[in-house]
Amino acid sequence: MESRQIQENYRRISETIAEAADRSGRKPEEITFMAVTKTVAPELVNAAIACGIRVLGENRVQEYLSKKDSYQKNIPVDFIGTLQSNKVKYIIQDMRLIQSVNKLSLAQEIERCAAKSGLHQDILLEINIGGEDSKSGLQPEGLPELLEQIAELEHVHVKGLMTIPPPCQDTSFLQAMQELFLKTRLQIQDSGIPDTEMQILSMGMSDDYAQAVWYGSTLVRVGSALFGARDYSR
Repeated sequence: MESRQIQENYRRISETIAEAADRSGRKPEEITFMAVTKTVAPELVNAAIACGIRVLGENRVQEYLSKKDSYQKNIPVDFIGTLQSNKVKYIIQDMRLIQSVNKLSLAQEIERCAAKSGLHQDILLEINIGGEDSKSGLQPEGLPELLEQIAELEHVHVKGLMTIPPPCQDTSFLQAMQELFLKTRLQIQDSGIPDTEMQILSMGMSDDYAQAVWYGSTLVRVGSALFGARDYSR
């Protein structure tokens, strides 16, 4: 794909996000448009940054490490893929957010690595809103307990929730996630769990980002709609 096509895709997606935000009663600038860079060459990622992308989403530790020095400097990066505990140490100094935390043991390893590096790491908790066996993520009913457990960690701070809904035309899972997000935010306000906020709802990808914005998403993760079909041969 050429830079010119990325520029056109960026413009179209940005306009769609703005329209969806307006319909949902929000401002377009309240929605973060993340570029998901799995299998994408660094020069194309930099072309997207030149268009206006302000945050990148990385799925794989090894791929990220192989490409990060080629990215434009000072661009924030979130880790959005499945993260093994033994890989946390390789990315802990680079990530704005780790979005895919789904269990206490992973949060504890992030705590250990962050403390060792003298950092405080913001995270999102990944919710398996569709209850799919093929996907990672925390079951919604386990969220209150995990929030209380992570609140005891000094260097890890929950900033919101992330999900990958089942791939279907039915928007009920998006709505269910919005309801969980709002309910949890109220519970946190009432209980005063320290170092915990519900600012970010990371929901929506190339096929459903407009619907996700309608249902309250504050961050959409767009890859193929921006860069074209992924080249897994890379």
